[in-house]
Amino acid sequence: MPPQPDTQPQQPSLPDAGRLGPHGHQPGLQDRDRAYGQQSGLPDGTLAHGQQSESGLLDGGRAHGRHAVQGGEGGSQGRASTGRASFEEREEREERGGRGEQGQAPGVGRRRAAPVPVFAAPPRAPVAGRPNADSLDPESLLRGRRNAPSKGWRRLVYKASGGWIKPGEPPEVRRRRELLTRARTPVTTGHHRVAVLSLKGGVGKTTTTVGLGATLAQVRGDRVIAVDANPDRGTLSDKLVLETSATVRDLLTERDQVKRYVDIRAFTSQAPSRLEVLASDRDPSVSEAFSGGDYQAVSQVLENFYSICITDCGTGLLHSAMGGVLGLADQIVLVSSPSVDGARAASATLDWLEAHHYGDLVRNATVVLCSVRPRSKSAVDISKLEAHFAARCRAVIRVPYDPHLEEGAEIDLDRLQEATRDAYLQLAACVGDGFAGTRE
Repeated sequence: MPPQPDTQPQQPSLPDAGRLGPHGHQPGLQDRDRAYGQQSGLPDGTLAHGQQSESGLLDGGRAHGRHAVQGGEGGSQGRASTGRASFEEREEREERGGRGEQGQAPGVGRRRAAPVPVFAAPPRAPVAGRPNADSLDPESLLRGRRNAPSKGWRRLVYKASGGWIKPGEPPEVRRRRELLTRARTPVTTGHHRVAVLSLKGGVGKTTTTVGLGATLAQVRGDRVIAVDANPDRGTLSDKLVLETSATVRDLLTERDQVKRYVDIRAFTSQAPSRLEVLASDRDPSVSEAFSGGDYQAVSQVLENFYSICITDCGTGLLHSAMGGVLGLADQIVLVSSPSVDGARAASATLDWLEAHHYGDLVRNATVVLCSVRPRSKSAVDISKLEAHFAARCRAVIRVPYDPHLEEGAEIDLDRLQEATRDAYLQLAACVGDGFAGTRE
C-alpha cells in the first residue's frame, strides 16, 4: 500500500530558538510570531502580547506556541475589558459632575473657597517721632531751592556772596504766605455766599465788595462773582469796565435758558483780576424793586457755575432783598467807618441780626473799618473800636485810606498802595477761614 500523505496542516518553520544573539537575545522571534500570526489570522495587538509570552520560550515547540497565542488572546480581552471599565467610570464621574452634588445645578456642588483679602486688616497708625515719606520735602533736600531775597539787607548779602549765602525769609514774607494759604482754602460745600452789608451809606461798602472779590479771584483758581443786590440803583457796576449791558433782571428773566458757563457769561462783566460782576438795573424807568425771591432765584443759577458769590447789599435791613440775602448767606462782612456814628450804626446792625435769629452770622462775621478820608487829627480811639467789635465778631480788619479808592471809578489792585493791598489780603484770609466749615 502506498504511503498516505500527512493530512495535518504543516506548521510554519520557525527559526532556530537555540541560538542567542550577540547581546543575549534570541534572534528571529519577532519574525516567527509575525509569520504565525498571519497564518492564524490573529490581530497585531494580540501578537504583541504573544511576543512577550514567547520571549521566555526556548524550545520553539508548536504546541507551546499555540498556548502562547491563546494567552495573548486572553491578555487582549483583559485589556479591552479593563479599558471599557475605565471608560464607563470616567463617563459616570463626568455625568455626576454635570448633575452636581445632591441634585444641585452644574458647578454648584463644589466651589473654591473665597480668597482672603490681603488688606482686610485696618492700617496701623504711624509711630510718632519716626521719619516717613512726608519728611522728604523739597525744601530740606534740594540745595538752593529757597527763593532769593527780594529786598532789604538780605538782598544785599545774597548779591555780595554771589548767591552762596541765603539769609532766611523775612517775617513779612512768611506772613504773606500764610495769608495766601488761608485765602486759598478750598470751598468744602461747593458754593459759598458772603454778604457785604452796612446800615450807613458812604462808608465804603461797595468798594470793600470789589476789593475783597478781586483779591480772592486773583489768588485763587476758582470762579468768584459779585452780585449787586441793591433794591435801588446800585453802584457796583461803576467799579469795573462793563462788557455787557445785561443786568441781574435780564438773568432772572432768561434763567431757564442758562445751561452752560458760556451762557451765563453773557450776563456778567469780568475785571482784570478775574472777578466777575452781575450788575443791577440802571434804567430809572424800572419800577419793580429787586426782591428776596428774585435773589434766591438768581442764587440758584449762580451756584452751579461759581464757587464764591459776594453780594453787595443795600443799606436797609427791612427790605425784601435783605431777607433773601441773609437767609442764604454763609457769612457776612460788616463795613463801618472809624467814626462814632458809623461805629454805632454797625453795632446796631449786629444787635438787629442777633434779635432776628442770625446770631451765628454775627459770631462768624468780619468787621471792616474803612478809612474813606486822609489821615486827620481825629479824636476817635480806633483801638477801642477794634476791641469792641472783636468781642462780638470773629475778626476786625482796618483798611487804610487810599487815593485810588477815593476816585470812585474802576478799581485796579495794581494801583493800590501796598498797605491797602495787604489789608484786602487779610480780609480775604479771614473770609477764607470760613470756606472749610458750614453754617451752624
